[in-house]
Amino acid sequence: MKNYKSGKYINQGTFKSFLPEKINKQWNIENMELVNLLSQADRQLGRLDMYSEYIPNIDLFISMHIAKEATKSSKIEGTKTNIEDVLLEKEDVNEEKRDDWEEVQNYISALNSAIESLKKLPFSSRLIKETHNTLLKGVRGKHKLPGKYRSSQNWIGGASLSDATFIPPPFSAINDYMGDLEKFAHNDEFYFPDLLKIALIHYQFETIHPFLDGNGRVGRLMITLYLVEKGILKKPILYLSDFFERNRTLYYDNLMRVREKNDITQWFKFFLVGITETAKSGIETFDGILKLQKEVENKIQKLGSRSNNAQLIINHLFQRPIINARQTKGITSLSLPSVYKLLKELEELKVIEEITGGKRGKLFIFEKYIGLFE
Repeated sequence: MKNYKSGKYINQGTFKSFLPEKINKQWNIENMELVNLLSQADRQLGRLDMYSEYIPNIDLFISMHIAKEATKSSKIEGTKTNIEDVLLEKEDVNEEKRDDWEEVQNYISALNSAIESLKKLPFSSRLIKETHNTLLKGVRGKHKLPGKYRSSQNWIGGASLSDATFIPPPFSAINDYMGDLEKFAHNDEFYFPDLLKIALIHYQFETIHPFLDGNGRVGRLMITLYLVEKGILKKPILYLSDFFERNRTLYYDNLMRVREKNDITQWFKFFLVGITETAKSGIETFDGILKLQKEVENKIQKLGSRSNNAQLIINHLFQRPIINARQTKGITSLSLPSVYKLLKELEELKVIEEITGGKRGKLFIFEKYIGLFE
C-alpha cells in the first residue's frame, strides 16, 4: 500500500469534487504493525463470537445491542436521544424528543430488516438502498430520496459548496463507484483480510457519499452486515458507532487523511483498534449479563409460587428493560392488583426501580441491566 493514491480533485466550475480511486483490485499488506493489529482484532472478534454461543437466549440481548448502536450512531449525526428514551413507548416520550426518538427507531428497524434480508440477499447495492429507505421513512430525511442514490451534488461540512470541508464525486459517477464497491466486497480472486476489506469499504462508501442524507448511519450499519454475511460473527453483536462517537474527531480526521495524504494505513490502524476495543467491551458486557442473570434468579426465588411469573417479567426486561403494568399484565395474564403487587415486590428486591414518581402511568426500569450497555 506504499504507492496508494486515494484519488484526485476535478474542477466542477465553482468548486472541485473528489474522485476516489476504485478499490476492486489486488491489495498487499506491507506494514507489520498493521499485521499485528489485524491479528489482535481477529483474536478478540473470535472470542466475542465464541462467547456469544454460551449466552442463553442470546437473541434477547441483541435487541439491547441494537438499541445502543442506534443511539450512538444517531448521536454522531446530532440527535440527543439516550438509550433510556429509545426503550420507551412513543406516548411516554416528551414531545420535543419525538423526532429524535423516531429517527433512532428507524435505525433499529433498518438494522433488523437488513439482518433478516441477508438470509436471501447478498451484501449489495440493493440491500444498502432498502436499508436506507427504512432509515429515512417518515422522518426528517423523508424528502431526501429514501432508498435512492442522489441526483444532485452534496457536500460535507460548511453551509454551501463554496465553504465545504469535503465535496464527494458528482452524482453521475455513483452507480459506477457503487458497482466497483460491490464487486470488491465479493471478489474472491484477490485475497484481502475481511476486516481490512470492510474498513476499506466503509471509507470508500463515506467518500462516495451516495445518498443525500443518512450516509454516516448507513455506512456504519454496513460494517455489522458485512461481518454477519461473511460468517465472522454468527449474530449481530458488534457495533463500532460507540467507538466512533467517543473518538469522533479522530474518526473524521482519519477519513480525511486518506483523501488528502493517501494514508490508508492510518485509517486501517484506527479501524482495527476500534474492532479490538469494541470486541473486548462486548465480552465484558456479556460477562456482566451472566452475573446479573444469576443475581436476579437468586432474588426472585424468594417469591416462592410467584417466581414463575417474576421470571416471565425478567425475560421481557432482558429484551426491553423498561416496563409498565399494562405490559406486565399481557406477559403474565395476572389481574391488575396481582400485577401491581408483583412489581412492588420486584422493586423491594431492588430488581427494578420506579422512575416516574407518580401514582398513575408508572414505569419501572431494569437499571442494572441498562448500565451494562452505557
